[in-house]
Amino acid sequence: MVMDLELPARGLAVGLIIAAPVGPVNVLCIQRTLEKGWKSGMVSGLGAALADTLYGAIAAFSISLVIQFLIREESWIRLVGGILLMAIGVVYYRKPPRLLAAVPARSSAHSEFVSTLFLTLTNPTTVLSFLAVLALLGLGRQRLPWETSSLVAGIFCGSMMWWTLLASGANLLRGRITDRSMRWMNRVAGVAIGGFGLVNVVLSRWHRH
Repeated sequence: MVMDLELPARGLAVGLIIAAPVGPVNVLCIQRTLEKGWKSGMVSGLGAALADTLYGAIAAFSISLVIQFLIREESWIRLVGGILLMAIGVVYYRKPPRLLAAVPARSSAHSEFVSTLFLTLTNPTTVLSFLAVLALLGLGRQRLPWETSSLVAGIFCGSMMWWTLLASGANLLRGRITDRSMRWMNRVAGVAIGGFGLVNVVLSRWHRH
């Protein structure tokens, strides 16, 4: 039983390590939570967690064909993701503050989930990060399919733990947010997200050359 719990526990640690670094999806999650509430932040986090889990599964199962494809096409994937981030950054910079009641919940939740899922998938180096962290924690060797599946399940739980903590922390601040501060937060989020996108575009061109 100890061994049965060890792999999911280590997977949880891997999920936390990969999800925690500050990036555009972290900024999106915080901004959406402040603007629309805890559920919006959680839906955004769920999209990122599923993308992390997919890349974690590719690394954990050592699917070399997919890994080689991601490395080979890294520059184009980064370019698409970078352009999308820059577009989102412009939208958020120009976005006026909106009340929670004014946001259509269903359509908003769907777009929030899809956007963070896609944005996380457009960072193909994530799979390399998983390979490195798995090797660092001694989890890089081949295992039985059910053992690897339990490791991947732990990765999802670890990633969702991070997004839950982040959304819950941001939600605690919602009561102190005014229209003026929300407008400035939208601008800061827009600059940050657009900046991440510009870096991705530059890196995509550098990688091709």
